[in-house]
Amino acid sequence: RKIMALKLSLKPGEKFVVNGAVIVNGDRRTTVVLQNKASLLREKDILPSDQVDTPVKHVYFPIMLMYMDPAGFKKYHEQFVLRMTEFLGVVEDPETKLLCVAISKEVMDGEFYKALMKCKKLFAYENERLANVP
Repeated sequence: RKIMALKLSLKPGEKFVVNGAVIVNGDRRTTVVLQNKASLLREKDILPSDQVDTPVKHVYFPIMLMYMDPAGFKKYHEQFVLRMTEFLGVVEDPETKLLCVAISKEVMDGEFYKALMKCKKLFAYENERLANVP
């Protein structure tokens, strides 16, 4: 299977992480091309640990860590399973449950980036629910 190059357009000062290394773009817009497989996250997809304060963020965070730090997989996977189980225990919407199953499948398949992008869809669901809480 051929690995496609990944072309990344970066704004001035934008941060991204490649295989755990934080890289900051300079003062001009630039394009970077990754020509082999690497774990890459843009700044907008990175969730700092001090912002993990909702059930969905508790699901997202260990997936992000599995993706960025394969050495800690076992520990992060246990956290993911625990948090996803808790989340599924309170979700009643069938569509959201299906999304959770799809996220879990991506995690089982080692497709952490795809799992993260699916997990981002849960934020809208959660924001809707939390907006109704007094």
